[in-house]
Amino acid sequence: MTFSKEEYQLRLKKVQKSMQEKGIDLLISADTNNMNYLTGYDAWSFYYAQCVIVHVNSEEPLCFVRAQDAGGAYIKTYLKKENVVVYDEKYIHTWPSHPYDYLVDIIRDKKWDKLNIGLEMDSHYFTAFCYEKIKSGLPNATLKDSERLVNWVRLVKSDKEISYMKSAAIISEKAMKTAMEIINPGVRQCDAVAEIQKTLFMGTPEFGGEYASIATLLPTGKGTSASHLTASQDKFVNGEATIIELSGVYKRYHAPIARTVLLGKPDQKKIDAMKATNEALDAGIEAIKPGNTADDVAQKFWAVLDKYNIKKESRTGYSIGIGYPPDWGEHTLNIYKGDKTLLEPNVCFHMIAVMQFGDWGVEASESVRVTDKGSELFCNYSRNLHIK
Repeated sequence: MTFSKEEYQLRLKKVQKSMQEKGIDLLISADTNNMNYLTGYDAWSFYYAQCVIVHVNSEEPLCFVRAQDAGGAYIKTYLKKENVVVYDEKYIHTWPSHPYDYLVDIIRDKKWDKLNIGLEMDSHYFTAFCYEKIKSGLPNATLKDSERLVNWVRLVKSDKEISYMKSAAIISEKAMKTAMEIINPGVRQCDAVAEIQKTLFMGTPEFGGEYASIATLLPTGKGTSASHLTASQDKFVNGEATIIELSGVYKRYHAPIARTVLLGKPDQKKIDAMKATNEALDAGIEAIKPGNTADDVAQKFWAVLDKYNIKKESRTGYSIGIGYPPDWGEHTLNIYKGDKTLLEPNVCFHMIAVMQFGDWGVEASESVRVTDKGSELFCNYSRNLHIK
């Protein structure tokens, strides 16, 4: 197991306490990250229906998976075998039949069909069809949005989780170093990413890496004015900048990092933009300490941008930890004006500054942990504009 049985049980108790506070008797969690958090389940099976079911008084959750994936649940989770619930292949792509038909049967059999049931209404893999199956199959239940209940429980990390993120950060640093070495004029973007991915998976002699929940992002040239662009077969061009955003992964925990490299002669406007970006990041990071809010950090960050008359509409940070495709964010805290989430020790977030100016841009980021008295950065790699 990735964590001790005691840690999983503590997580369950925290979730059940939150369920009681929200008036939820039964929670159905289809979020892949939450399934991992509550049970240890870890497999590339999230492309089809699966979930964890938590009763407010249960000693263990139920892990609901396809029969083909039952072996993975027995291997990866801490659960007793009877708490791994499997559905038959007859439910796979045989509409209108659906795995949630069987899920509804289970809930009825356990006499849970009249309870207050919490659903993750905005979870990536909880489809409209899943909701309709529960709604029509459990007419006597009271359905309500759980409002990312488990995600919020995940916000404050255990020391073991922090240690995994620190391992991920070491891999992130190595991959960013590879990126800076391999990105040169005439090199294909896809070839550069091949080397970056090799580094991300190889990790270190002590621990290997895993697949990230977001592909290595590599906007280059005019693409730096956009977000979330991936590599093509085009070649890097002298005189153009490239943004690299990636994350090492260890035991599914992420520590993202973003940097910008410029090929060719120094470009003063890009150098100045990067300096302002780093000044804003430093100001925000300085405000990170227990008792402050996400808004306090955002206000300090944007005060620097206002000084330089730089406009930025998007948030500049979000909580991180466990990650599965398509995102490594936890969907809770945002470093954005107005977010009053209180910072506590072992809250972790990706503080990212994406600066876009018409047809060009620069970017830098840090994965940050709130400590007892302030904060610490997971990665140690220069944020300056890397000029080659």
